[in-house]
Amino acid sequence: MEKFEPLTFQRILLTVDPDDSKSTQRAFRYAVTMAIKFKASLGICSVLENNDINIYDSLTPSKIEAKRDQLREVVGGYADCASNAGVEDVTPIISVGGSIDDEILDSIAPKFQADLLICGADATGEHGNRSISVKLVKKSKISTIIIR
Repeated sequence: MEKFEPLTFQRILLTVDPDDSKSTQRAFRYAVTMAIKFKASLGICSVLENNDINIYDSLTPSKIEAKRDQLREVVGGYADCASNAGVEDVTPIISVGGSIDDEILDSIAPKFQADLLICGADATGEHGNRSISVKLVKKSKISTIIIR
């Protein structure tokens, strides 16, 4: 190694789980800190998974739209907070359908052109033995950090 060059990130993607405020808030604090430090763009995303919509709700468009609005409000709140904290470029992102990890890794991260993915550790028993954060780390092609 001839010359040391610091590793920096320009496009940070934070995943938000509206059902797990503790690890999501800690991951949010870390993502905002990194975005400010690196002067990076920050994408804040959440996915409304098909499993989150019961059969009755899926037949009622107004119910699905209400769930989308609720998700937009949560993600938008985090985006506003990041802007107020000093992040210059914040993008709220929501998605509906598919599995959470596939949607983030195959759709959201490439479209946002993320070079760092930050997520909170899943709440105990949240998704049973199919932990989303573990799947993200195993399948991600970009650097990924899990915050506890």
